[in-house]
Amino acid sequence: MSKQRVLSGMRPTGRLHIGHYHGALKNWVRLQDEMACFFFVADWHALTTAYDDVQVIENSVWDMVIDWLAAGVDPEKATVFIQSRLPQHAELHVLLSMMTPLGWLERVPTYKDQQEKLSGKDLATYGFLGYPLLQSADILLYQANHVPVGEDQVPHIEFTREVARRFNHLFGREPGFEDKAKAALKKLGGKRDKLYLELRTRYQQEGDKEALAQGRALIAESQSLANADRERLYGYFDGSGKQILTEPGALLTEASRVVGLDGQKMSKSYGNTIMMREEPEALAKKIKTMPTDTNRVRRTDPGDPARCPVWNFHQVYSSPETREWVQAGCRSAGIGCIECKQPVIDAMVAEQAPMHERAMKYVQNPKLVREVVEHGNERARKVAEETMQDVRAAMGLAYS
Repeated sequence: MSKQRVLSGMRPTGRLHIGHYHGALKNWVRLQDEMACFFFVADWHALTTAYDDVQVIENSVWDMVIDWLAAGVDPEKATVFIQSRLPQHAELHVLLSMMTPLGWLERVPTYKDQQEKLSGKDLATYGFLGYPLLQSADILLYQANHVPVGEDQVPHIEFTREVARRFNHLFGREPGFEDKAKAALKKLGGKRDKLYLELRTRYQQEGDKEALAQGRALIAESQSLANADRERLYGYFDGSGKQILTEPGALLTEASRVVGLDGQKMSKSYGNTIMMREEPEALAKKIKTMPTDTNRVRRTDPGDPARCPVWNFHQVYSSPETREWVQAGCRSAGIGCIECKQPVIDAMVAEQAPMHERAMKYVQNPKLVREVVEHGNERARKVAEETMQDVRAAMGLAYS
């Protein structure tokens, strides 16, 4: 847990399509090798807009988690869990709501935007107004340093930073911070506690930046420290004290370049999706029946790839050489549309083959999926409870 932390989640929508893979999951798989990743099923968030259609949530959860695992999310590397199984999310949400100004929630850009998009639903609920704060609680509960988001979600991360800043300002340093830091110092063991104090003196009395770097490295390398003790030693070293909640940063991710079969945004509601674990025959049929450049009425008519939805898939799945072949062949009518589509089909089937293989054991034995989540819930609960102990103490709620 000495690594930087990443927190990300998805609302349970059932099986995922290739837009989800290229827009989020591919990035998750990369991040799990670089940082301590927490990936969660945001089932409470699903209720903020689908509170009147709860029957679909349970099956959607397991189907979605299988797709995460199929994509390559490794439960040995990342913590996979379900939001509603950890009441600490709700507790932190309630406590943060006591100090979050109402105006902050009302000016979150997506608040009015979503109300307009979902005008057929009654979203005049406290849950919908407060969902950005629940999102903040999700992030702050795990002291996440980074949250992978697209540009449209950056305001939510800035909102979370403001909430953390206000909390830390109102409730200040951790009660009994210095005594706890000294107790943590003893856990360094060996001669490292003395070296820590020497480096601390050099930094605080002489401003020695090299001593600061060495001190931080010393703390980071200690495997015997809990995350809370590590944070205390960082704060004790530079004189800042332990901040209760960590301000997260937005980890900008590129928008998925995958569009739907009709050239629109890929969405189940548009009926234009290719699922992550599509059967090869069904996948091939979908691609083969895709619309193409309407100017190519006959095989001998030249076309323009820019007017063809299939070209969007070539930009994601094909090599530069194949794309050059498509451009030349389409414009000269040297290739037909079926020929043009075949490299896309081959590339998609090849991409999905390991996904089918990884998913098979979970599809055949659903108990394994639940075990993965249960282990993840336990790992997440330990971190969440550590944060809540600090929050309760800071807010005067740690009495017995």
